[in-house]
Amino acid sequence: MPKDTGRQVVATNRKARHDYVIEDVFEAGIVLNGTEVKALRQGRASLVDGFVLVDRGEAWLENVYVPEYSQGTWTNHAPRRKRKLLLHKSEIERLGSRSHEKGQTIIPLQLYFLDGRAKVEIALARGKKEWDKRQALRERQDNLESQRAIRHRELA
Repeated sequence: MPKDTGRQVVATNRKARHDYVIEDVFEAGIVLNGTEVKALRQGRASLVDGFVLVDRGEAWLENVYVPEYSQGTWTNHAPRRKRKLLLHKSEIERLGSRSHEKGQTIIPLQLYFLDGRAKVEIALARGKKEWDKRQALRERQDNLESQRAIRHRELA
């Protein structure tokens, strides 16, 4: 029975790169129930309000929405339950110590299946101020305009 190969993305936190400055990225496995895996395979999840908490040497993914499996029975899962993350001890210690610094938080960036196993990409991030967000938008807009001008000049 062949396993799924490659990376199949289930959910992406698109606002994360707008709201935070990403400093370090980690890949972690997730401990899931059977109905959670089936709901994720249907491609339904939301990382918008999610965050990672390090508690007593364990990393927990909190506030991530995985809807109930439609064909599930009484064994269905709670949609916003805490889910344990599988990381090396050194990674957990590094995340825990750095997340206690002022302005640092750990957020999920992407939820996906890699070779049939559920993984989450988490990042150590620092929140952006409002002016940082406006400046980043302005820079991106300027780059787009300059690319359009270059393309228009090459066509003419």
